[in-house]
Amino acid sequence: MSSHPRRIMPLPLGGEQGLPYSRGLMARTLMASGVAPHAAYAIAQRVGDDLVHRGLETVELDRLEAIAVETLGEDTAQHAVRRLRSYQRLRELELPILILIGGATGTGKSTVATEVAYRFGITRVTSTDFIRETMRAFFSRSFMPSVHRSSFEAGDAYQDADDPLEFGFLQQARNVLVGVHASMERAVHEGWSMVLEGVHLVPGMVEPAVGEAVVVSCVLTIEDEDEHALHFFHREDGSERPMSKYLARFDEIRGIQRLLVERAEREGVPVIENDDADSAAAAVADLVLDAAERIRERV
Repeated sequence: MSSHPRRIMPLPLGGEQGLPYSRGLMARTLMASGVAPHAAYAIAQRVGDDLVHRGLETVELDRLEAIAVETLGEDTAQHAVRRLRSYQRLRELELPILILIGGATGTGKSTVATEVAYRFGITRVTSTDFIRETMRAFFSRSFMPSVHRSSFEAGDAYQDADDPLEFGFLQQARNVLVGVHASMERAVHEGWSMVLEGVHLVPGMVEPAVGEAVVVSCVLTIEDEDEHALHFFHREDGSERPMSKYLARFDEIRGIQRLLVERAEREGVPVIENDDADSAAAAVADLVLDAAERIRERV
């Protein structure tokens, strides 16, 4: 382990004597272990009532498992407890977590990123669009034209290319990833956990984090075109992000999704169908726990 101080997300897990109880933290931990939000809060409430009845402040893992079985059923509960033990082992690693969530515009990246961050107690959530906006302030349109357009419009600056959409988007991604890599290096150096989401997290183009960290990457997708289009109706606010802008370039947005999925499959990066934000967040959480187990095996 490196010697610099680490800032690790708070987890409500304790040692062999029991798990210190807090309803919110207990529910969050259960959600990170794959339990649906409504069930996680129901179990956390029952655990709290049980502790009050017994005059205790910590819950034994066996007792938590018994309550989970009563609430979820045996198979689901046993899976959740196994993941809970993985969550405990993740905490014991004392490593920062970097979660990278890619995907085309309108695939629900920010929603899933926020949910995953909540489940793991991560307070730093940012987007590659934020990094792109920052770069706009430093580089003129004539010097770096790609960053002054949306991802699906970047090809407009490169009409002479064989495939303007792909060329412009990848050019924009290369520029933005300079800032992404700097953010990742800073997080690892300072021991911060972070969730980073954005269309620019192109599989095969994101450099590995330098240093000790639990790093996972995935790409969100929405296969059904009608369902994908509906996401733009949900984000309509009448001014800054008008729905018409996205629907007018929907073919380009779908083209970028195909490019990201193809690259993810080629690079071995998990592709997660986002037909439900809770399920997608649970899938990302599983990737984190699996990555932590692989690190523990190496260590």
